[in-house]
Amino acid sequence: MALRLDERDLKILAVLQANGRITKTELAEKVNLSPTPCWERLRRLEESGIIEGYGARISLKILGSFSVIFMEAEINSHRASDFEKFENALQDIPEIAECWAVGGGIDYIVKFICKDVDTYQRLVDRLLHSDIGLRRYYSYVVTKPVKARAVPALELYEPNK
Repeated sequence: MALRLDERDLKILAVLQANGRITKTELAEKVNLSPTPCWERLRRLEESGIIEGYGARISLKILGSFSVIFMEAEINSHRASDFEKFENALQDIPEIAECWAVGGGIDYIVKFICKDVDTYQRLVDRLLHSDIGLRRYYSYVVTKPVKARAVPALELYEPNK
């Protein structure tokens, strides 16, 4: 059964998305709750898996020069075992930041973050020569980020469902 969230829970999520390092006391003040009920709500959100973890947003631009490349991938066959083989092969490639199985003319969208385009191409060449069933791919190099944001919990959640 899905956890029911109310406005206070959503406010807690929004505040944490804006500042994951906020103290529990400051969080309670921001959501207009006393500390103990706020902490109980926070614990419930963590234990339910709604809050998956806490992390830092890292500026790749400051760390150095990186290339973000999106790949549209199509696999040879559409049996469950073929999808599983492809998905498992991607798990151990650290340059793959995210991957989505999609419907439509392609099977996957894969987000790579690589040192440079040459590194990306070497990875793709390895994938093509491995036995994971990659039939065809299209690459899109990101030229500049336009918008990035966290999950819009307040906008997406419908409390009546």
